[in-house]
Amino acid sequence: MCILRASEDFDPVEAVNKYLSASGFEGRIFHTEETIFTVSDASSAVGAPEEEILKSILLRVNRGQYFALALMSGVNRVDTKKIKKILGVSHVSFAGPDECSNWSGFKPGGVPPVGYPEQPKTLLDEDLFKYSEVWAAAGTDHEFFPISPDELMRITGGEKADIKK
Repeated sequence: MCILRASEDFDPVEAVNKYLSASGFEGRIFHTEETIFTVSDASSAVGAPEEEILKSILLRVNRGQYFALALMSGVNRVDTKKIKKILGVSHVSFAGPDECSNWSGFKPGGVPPVGYPEQPKTLLDEDLFKYSEVWAAAGTDHEFFPISPDELMRITGGEKADIKK
């Protein structure tokens, strides 16, 4: 499966904004001069604890047959064995930075939970639901938006799951 969205005319923040608007999300995207490339950076920039920073991790399923998205609390790590079992597949691995950027148009540090040509199968770390609001990247490492985990699950069509190590 290869869509290849990386191009000079692709605006990652606009892709996220369009998706959010079309989904009925009423929040807004914020800009920061500080980078949100890492969980620590994002925590500092938005003034929220690391647990409330959303990590959007693109995964290759069955050696690239399709992609899935793991949405994680900032302090948790993905357990690909659990995801493999949940999806009922034989292989799950992390998409590399180039593969992520080429397929989605989003670069590491700014990978959002939404805004893809087709929303990947999405699994939400059950720990996200401990917080009233989490902070997601909005297409670059300088744009972000706050969202409740329930609203995030609604707009992604995702599933709450035990996917952490």
